[in-house]
Amino acid sequence: MKINILLDTPDSFLHEYVHDLIEKLKERGHEVCFFEDYRKIKNGDMLFLLACKTILRKEHLSLNTNNLVIHPSKLPEGRGSGALIWKLLEGENKIYLTLFEANEKIDRGNIYLQEPIEFMGHELSDEIRHKQAIKTMELVLKYVDHHNNLKPQKQQGKGSFYRKRTPEDSELDIDKTIREQFNLLRAVDNNRYPAFFRLNDHKYTVKIFRDEKSQDDEN
Repeated sequence: MKINILLDTPDSFLHEYVHDLIEKLKERGHEVCFFEDYRKIKNGDMLFLLACKTILRKEHLSLNTNNLVIHPSKLPEGRGSGALIWKLLEGENKIYLTLFEANEKIDRGNIYLQEPIEFMGHELSDEIRHKQAIKTMELVLKYVDHHNNLKPQKQQGKGSFYRKRTPEDSELDIDKTIREQFNLLRAVDNNRYPAFFRLNDHKYTVKIFRDEKSQDDEN
């Protein structure tokens, strides 16, 4: 099969994993093309949209027989941006990824696969993203290997929608405890959107790392 992959978010963590995915697809005998610009998408059997900032229009969706998105929520719940982080902030540690057919409406296509990721509650951003990436790649391979036996299911119910997170969402409340805000500290990215707080007209950046020695002691 001809499989296309689009990943047009330059700083997405998935860039670290996509080339391994491409190799696994090629080992299965598929022809694979990788794009970072939606305007360069070619005709094919499948197009996987991974961490894409672009909402494709019909003219681009028509180039491939199937256009697949993997979204980090149990659709129709949690449509929109940053769903996994919003769920963590709500105290959830079992979060689903949904592989579904893309259309011109955001996160509303027919569903093929839904599988959970389970967190222990101590993972920080890098570990969270790693688990998300591994499950994302697993779902791509599962769909490619078994697509002939997968029946699309229409999304049922009204669902919910999350707004896009901004750097301002990483602000800590100086009047709350660390325990109360630990899920926010888990969710922040130390480089792209670090935690911060304001005090006496000054802004302070806070970066969080798990102590490697304490991690070794746990093991």
